[in-house]
Amino acid sequence: MPTKTQTILITGASSGIGKTTAKLFQANGWNVIATMRAPDKEEELTQLDNVLVTRLDVTDEASIAQAVEQGLARFGKIDVLLNNAGYGAYGPLEAFPMDRIRRQFETNVIGLLATTKALLPHFRANASGTIINISSIGGQMTFPLGTLYHGTKFAVEGMSESLHYELAPFGVRVKLVEPGLIKTDFGGRSFDFVNDETMAEYQPTVQKLFESWGSNAEASEPSVVAEIIWSAAIDGTGILRYRAGPDADALLDARKQQDDATFIGNMKAMIGL
Repeated sequence: MPTKTQTILITGASSGIGKTTAKLFQANGWNVIATMRAPDKEEELTQLDNVLVTRLDVTDEASIAQAVEQGLARFGKIDVLLNNAGYGAYGPLEAFPMDRIRRQFETNVIGLLATTKALLPHFRANASGTIINISSIGGQMTFPLGTLYHGTKFAVEGMSESLHYELAPFGVRVKLVEPGLIKTDFGGRSFDFVNDETMAEYQPTVQKLFESWGSNAEASEPSVVAEIIWSAAIDGTGILRYRAGPDADALLDARKQQDDATFIGNMKAMIGL
C-alpha cells in the first residue's frame, strides 16, 4: 500500500556497505528495497519489517525494471536511489582479457546509469528524489594497477557532477559518497585481481601494492559509510560530495593541495615503489 514513509532502493545490498545501509534506514523507520543478484541466499534482511528483498543485477536491464516495479507496487513511491553495486578490478592492464575489462565497466558504470535511468521517470513525475552514488577516494586519485577500477570511479564522479546540474531544475538531488578504505569484502568476492607472473616487469609493483594493502590498519567499518549515506539522504542540501573515513579526508586533501608530481611521488614512497 502507498505510504508517506520514505523509501530507499539499494543496489548491492547483500553485504558490506549496502547491507549495513539497508539495516540503518530500516531502523530509522524507512521502507527499504534491498536488491541483490541472489536474493534467495539472503537470510537477515528478509526478517525485517518494511524491507523488500528482491533481485536486481545492474547488468540485466529487465531485472532493474522488475525491481523498480516491485518496489513501487509494495511501497507506492521511491524517494532515494543508492547506487552501491560494484566491484574492483585490479592488476596490470596488459594481463586483463577484454571480457573482464568490459565486465568492470558494465557493472560500475553502465549498470549505474541503467539503474538511474530506470528511476528518473518516477523522480521527474514527483518533482523530487535523491540519487546517491557510491564513488571512492579512487574517483579522484589512483593507486597502481587500478586502471580499470579507477577508470570507472572517475567516470562515476563525472557523471554524477553533470547529473547534479541536469536534474536540479525539477527537484532531484544527486550526491556522491567517497569512502576511503573500508572493512568489506572488497578483497574477496568484490575484488577481481588479474596477474600474469610471466610478465616479470609488473611483478615488483604487484608485490609492493599487496604489501602496502596488507599493512593498512586504517580501514573503517561499513557503518561509517552508512552514516554518511544517511546524512546525504536526509540533509536536504545541494551538497554534491561526501567523504567517508579519516583516510579519505587525509588523502583527498593531499591530492587537492599537491601538484601531480608531488602527489604521485608521495604515493610511490608510501607504497614503496
